Amino acid sequence: MKSCSICHKISATGEDHLDCIQKRKVELEDDDFKQKLPERLDMAKNAQDLQPEIRALLDHMTKEKERKK
Repeated sequence: MKSCSICHKISATGEDHLDCIQKRKVELEDDDFKQKLPERLDMAKNAQDLQPEIRALLDHMTKEKERKK
C-alpha cells in the first residue's frame, strides 16, 4: 500500500485519492481564475464603471493574490 501524494494518507489502491485529485484541480483552477480576473475585466481602464461591491471584491482578490507571492 502506498500513501496519497496529496493528503499523505494511506491509499487502498496505491494511487492518489480521487477526491484529493479533484480538490487539487479545483484549487489550481481557482488560482488561475483569480490571477486572470483583473486582466479579463481590464480594471485599469474601467475601474470607475464597476459597481462598488464588485470593485471591493476585485481589490480583495488582487491583494490576496499579491500576498501569496
